[in-house]
Amino acid sequence: MRFVLNVLWFVLAGFWLSLGYALAGVLMFLLIVTIPFGVASFRLAGFVLWPFGRTIVPQHDAGTPSLVGNVLWFVLAGVWIAIAHVITGIGLCLTIIGIPFGWANIKLALVALAPLGKEVVSSDDPRALPVAWA
Repeated sequence: MRFVLNVLWFVLAGFWLSLGYALAGVLMFLLIVTIPFGVASFRLAGFVLWPFGRTIVPQHDAGTPSLVGNVLWFVLAGVWIAIAHVITGIGLCLTIIGIPFGWANIKLALVALAPLGKEVVSSDDPRALPVAWA
């Protein structure tokens, strides 16, 4: 079932959203200071491309640098990527089959606002919380 959901996701939203993350990652690699943002952007591009069967969990050892980084990320790219997720989510919710994918986009918008201090793990990983997208 995950494979079918991932294929539908890829066709309906995943490919275009992952391109947005990849573009943000390339732009972030232009300056040395923003390279960690580029790494986070590429990590999320891979997740957005094929998300079912994986989830995002907080890193418990992330501290103040992640907080400061998330503030900078929000200003530089996060708000724009989150807007793309919301627009895509609203568009997908216009059809019955797209509602689950639209809801997933809304949840991904929250992750896009502050991706530092989080990591992508398999849904079977013991760190994966019962409520996905933590």
